[in-house]
Amino acid sequence: MFNMPTIDMVKTGQNIIELRKQKGLSVKDLQEVFGFTTPQAIYKWQQGSALPTIDNLVVLAAIFEMSVDDILVIDNDIQMSKTA
Repeated sequence: MFNMPTIDMVKTGQNIIELRKQKGLSVKDLQEVFGFTTPQAIYKWQQGSALPTIDNLVVLAAIFEMSVDDILVIDNDIQMSKTA
């Protein structure tokens, strides 16, 4: 058995909300940075119904001045059996 790391989408979304607020940014501000025509993608990230793509995570990391690992919330509790 080994622990299979998975991304907790809801907690990651909550983390994005907190980090955005700490930087004093609105959803509209992020929408403009990413060049999105609507804010739906950002709301989906924040609600935990979708994750940012890798390139968008890199941009968020730059905006928040941290690593991608600090944005994502990883759950290591899922047990998987090894097959050899």
